[in-house]
Amino acid sequence: MTSQGFTGNSEGLDPAPARLTVGIVSAGRVGTAIGAALERAGHIVFGVSAVSDASVRRAETRLPDSQILPVADVASRSELLILAVPDAELASLVSGLAATRVVKSGTLVVHTSGANGIGILSPLTDLGAMPLAIHPAMTFTGHDEDTARLSNACFGITAADEIGYAIAQSLVIEIGGEPVRVREDHRTLYHAALAHGSNHLVTLVVDAVAALRVALAGSELLGQQLVDDQPNGIAERILAPLLSAALDNALRRGPAALTGPVARGDAAAVAAHLAALDDVDPAIAAGYRALSLRSAQRAGANAELIDLLEGS
Repeated sequence: MTSQGFTGNSEGLDPAPARLTVGIVSAGRVGTAIGAALERAGHIVFGVSAVSDASVRRAETRLPDSQILPVADVASRSELLILAVPDAELASLVSGLAATRVVKSGTLVVHTSGANGIGILSPLTDLGAMPLAIHPAMTFTGHDEDTARLSNACFGITAADEIGYAIAQSLVIEIGGEPVRVREDHRTLYHAALAHGSNHLVTLVVDAVAALRVALAGSELLGQQLVDDQPNGIAERILAPLLSAALDNALRRGPAALTGPVARGDAAAVAAHLAALDDVDPAIAAGYRALSLRSAQRAGANAELIDLLEGS
């Protein structure tokens, strides 16, 4: 079996793929970051679709050598077609491309959705495309650091066969990432775990900053930045080393990294925390209660603390 730009078999596939003509749909944060990374690896991103003013600006800034083209033109001219649209738009995009038959047989079609495997690409697979799901386990801000972070990221890859996995692995390694196989039937669970860790971490940190700003109000010393609503103030500086150490400990030591009043089973301290947070914002207190309950379950806390957190 062969595919455009790749030769060999599942045992002897060249790990350094030939230079590919790459098209990207669309010029969002993920698509432009991956496009820039592929260009650095020597591939040619000839075209990208962009509709909104923001996406046009992003394409012009991050992929200045690429043409901004209609989706059909991008798809028809690609050896490697990257579909980097939001999850909710992927199925309709694939159906539209299949209906118009603009994707040539042999085209490598990659989507970047974490929650989906290759099944969603079946209308294009039926037309002879090679389906690949390659999801960067990374958050994207729309800034230059996005591309740099890809070189330290893992990518969840799903393919139809060993040749597909070899191609996906080669592409990820070329841009400096680490490929990790994810079973087709486990893609949703894989994506849920990533969303739970990354998205909820942001909410947790923002809530902690909000409460700490209230605690520090009127207490500035020796030229410290006033506590206000702007980022990178004293509240963030206090939390940064603590949170970094906690994250490092959790990743290296697992549940044993848990410290503080919940880990000690100190129900009185936790009750005082809940009262203080409730005065600031009942929603923050509710989040603290929910996470404390999960932490208490992890730590095997005493019945008194569990009852407090369950509200019984």
